[in-house]
Amino acid sequence: MNPEQVAQLIRAGLKGSSATVRSDDNVHFEAVVVAEAFAGKRAVQRHQLVYAAIGSAVGNEIHALALQAFTPAEFATEERGPRGTPLG
Repeated sequence: MNPEQVAQLIRAGLKGSSATVRSDDNVHFEAVVVAEAFAGKRAVQRHQLVYAAIGSAVGNEIHALALQAFTPAEFATEERGPRGTPLG
């Protein structure tokens, strides 16, 4: 599974979200997900929403996922992506 496929799963499972995913080996991934659905949710709940969107790929095609999850307002103040790089 490549980073764009993972991003597509996230965007499909979290309507209205944006997702940027990176990987050096296509089994260990880093993702930044921005979704209004995260509003009022704790970090664990946000991660659960993303994992639900990815489904059975976690533990199979996806061995590890480093995840940053923001609301749009939070992300506007963060302005960073995986490895500290800006998202495009």
